[in-house]
Amino acid sequence: MSVITVLVLCVALLLVVVGLVVVVGLGYVVHRRPALAVPVGVALTAAGALITAAVGLLQAAVS
Repeated sequence: MSVITVLVLCVALLLVVVGLVVVVGLGYVVHRRPALAVPVGVALTAAGALITAAVGLLQAAVS
C-alpha cells in the first residue's frame, strides 16, 4: 500500500469516528428532550450520508 492510500484510509476512519460521535450525540439529545423528536430523521440521514462518504473514499483509495 502506498502512503497516499494509507492517508486516505486514515482520513476515512476519522470521518467515520467523528460522524458517529455527532450522530450518537444528536440521538442522545433527542432521547433526553422528546420535544426534539424531529431530528431523529436528521440523525438517520446523517448516518446514511456518512456511510456513503466512507464507502466513496474507500472505493477511491482501492482503485
